[in-house]
Amino acid sequence: MTLSALNQQPESPYWQGLNPAQRAAVEQLDGPVLVLAGAGTGKTRVLTTRLAHLLATGKAVPAQIMAVTFTNKAAAEIRERVSHLLGERSVEGWYLGTFHALAARLLRPHAERVGLKPSFTILGTDDQLRLIKQLLEAENIDDKKSPPRVVLGYIERWKDRGLLPDDVSNDSFDIANGKLPKLYKMYQDRLLELNACDFGDLLLHHLTLMRKHPDVLEQIQNRFQYLLVDEYQDTNVAQYLWLRLIAQKSKNICVVGDEDQSIYGWRGA
Repeated sequence: MTLSALNQQPESPYWQGLNPAQRAAVEQLDGPVLVLAGAGTGKTRVLTTRLAHLLATGKAVPAQIMAVTFTNKAAAEIRERVSHLLGERSVEGWYLGTFHALAARLLRPHAERVGLKPSFTILGTDDQLRLIKQLLEAENIDDKKSPPRVVLGYIERWKDRGLLPDDVSNDSFDIANGKLPKLYKMYQDRLLELNACDFGDLLLHHLTLMRKHPDVLEQIQNRFQYLLVDEYQDTNVAQYLWLRLIAQKSKNICVVGDEDQSIYGWRGA
């Protein structure tokens, strides 16, 4: 085929409507890419077009791509958009979902290495609060002065920062008779006994798994050649550390976000 004929080939439909800056962000497939812009400026369009471009050009197969969102709704919208852009092309087999959904999916095959069974359950808020209340009673701590919801809030913030019980300082606290770090340890031990974890554990356990087991880390880093992250401004410390570990080898990570907007700012971001 001549150069003239190549130049006359129709462009893929997913390029339509992109401005020069958006197109540049899509075409830069290798290496780290940060896309920051305001709401309604097409950030998610860049992410979905990158996904389509990776697949359409054969740069990656679906199983080599991880796309992370903050809500199930956003994941469903991205899947629908990419399917629309690629027509009949299948996107089955890629890892698309929320941080928690993806971490759970990756954790289950190796759950026994963190003290769980692959069939572990994920506790909701009511069960978490019930467990905290039991621990407070066991330590003779007044749950009126130290409400379970407040105690749980400390534990969740520690987990959002990627901190294990041994990482938490024994500095004095105004609640729980100064026993918050101990309660965190008791809470984690009880969860393991129940073969359960909470949502914060999904990332924390998987982060611990990758840090302590180089074979697992290598397997994951080799599998995922391209990472894409939506609403990056909302990531907390644990999520950042998790992404950094996975992308450490390929360095092919694209994050899109709004630096002036943080929906989940209270989660330690």
